[in-house]
Amino acid sequence: MVEIGKINRLAVVSTQGHEVRFDGGELGDILLDEKFVYGRYHKGDEVEVFVSVDGDDRLFAITSKPYAMVGEFARLRVAATSPSGAFLSWGMKNDLLVPKSEQLSPMKEGESYVVYVFLSEKTNRITASSKLDKYLGLSPPDYKEGEEVDLLIFDRTDLGYQAVINQAHIGMLFKNEVFQKLFIGQKLKGYIYNIREDSKIDLRLQLPGYEKVDGVSQAIIDILKENGGVSSLSDKSPPEEIYALFGVSKKVFKQAIGALYKKRIITIDRSSGIRLVKKK
Repeated sequence: MVEIGKINRLAVVSTQGHEVRFDGGELGDILLDEKFVYGRYHKGDEVEVFVSVDGDDRLFAITSKPYAMVGEFARLRVAATSPSGAFLSWGMKNDLLVPKSEQLSPMKEGESYVVYVFLSEKTNRITASSKLDKYLGLSPPDYKEGEEVDLLIFDRTDLGYQAVINQAHIGMLFKNEVFQKLFIGQKLKGYIYNIREDSKIDLRLQLPGYEKVDGVSQAIIDILKENGGVSSLSDKSPPEEIYALFGVSKKVFKQAIGALYKKRIITIDRSSGIRLVKKK
């Protein structure tokens, strides 16, 4: 079955000059946009194409991929606005419409927004929405604490940053746990920290607890060796300085140097920092 707004593997049913048609099953033949007829196609060839709808409600195919497909979230720039809505650049010849009814707040030309791409049941057109809550959390979260997930940052609030988790749920990165610059539309890895009784999800950018201590401990030892066995960083150092050097939160850093101290690998001086213990 052909899926509009997605990549489909379709068989060529006919070719004539620069015209190539694919078997669209119940939807009928689908014409390959002539701009994408680069080589010779033969009847029976199977080709991966993106299927879309033109302004006259006709299906067509292209061999390139847009910036986002149906069922995906992405950060896209507004190319123009009109009384009907905003039009987003998405790597296609026709811009992607965000109807006014699907705008969380009025969109402005030249600005970029994280949107969800869907196939409108009313118009059968590929459409976008910035009202992400409508399309997230439709199924109960089934994550484990400490599980690595894909994140897409889509909003900044007084509490921190909201992120799309695995294209399916919303999670929160609290600002007191973020030690790096984040921007709207940024994609990065993160970890499930806590799933609350109301199904709200707390996130972290590092593994919770002691799960990452071993790697951090080795990084601390390596940096100490590179700096003559001494570092001015300690458990009293600013979180930003710790993250800039080790890429972890202050909490994880303190756990790591605590473990090294117990093993008598380092000494800790709150005024001068940490120091490797010289082997006798």
